[in-house]
Amino acid sequence: MYIILKNLHSYLAIILLLVVIAAAIYSIYGWTKDKNFSDTSKKILLAGLIAAHLQLVIGFVIYFISPLGISNFSKEVMGNSIGRLYALEHPLMMLVGIILITIGYSKSKRAKNETTKFRLAGIFYTIGLLLILSRIPWHVWI
Repeated sequence: MYIILKNLHSYLAIILLLVVIAAAIYSIYGWTKDKNFSDTSKKILLAGLIAAHLQLVIGFVIYFISPLGISNFSKEVMGNSIGRLYALEHPLMMLVGIILITIGYSKSKRAKNETTKFRLAGIFYTIGLLLILSRIPWHVWI
């Protein structure tokens, strides 16, 4: 079960990155070119939000059943950079990144001005994406 979830989490991470990158670029493009915030815009941002939340749920399950997750949390692990990445840094940065994506979606949905909708989504999705990219365990992927 753990191996299946871990592999699913890795493959969905690629989809998450592609969708959130697309949403961030689309938002920044709409912001800079004064585009209309259409139903397509909402769907693109919603796809990023759904992908992020799905990944978060799977990540939480893995965090609690993994031997590298919460069960491994100790003083010794904090001294080891790889152990600290899995036990603390990766889950925390992913959570903060997904919270920022959620805030960006919510604020853009409530904004009155078309340009403001794109600006808020672009800023929050981009910052969330950068935080996510900063703590992906690249040594496992590459």
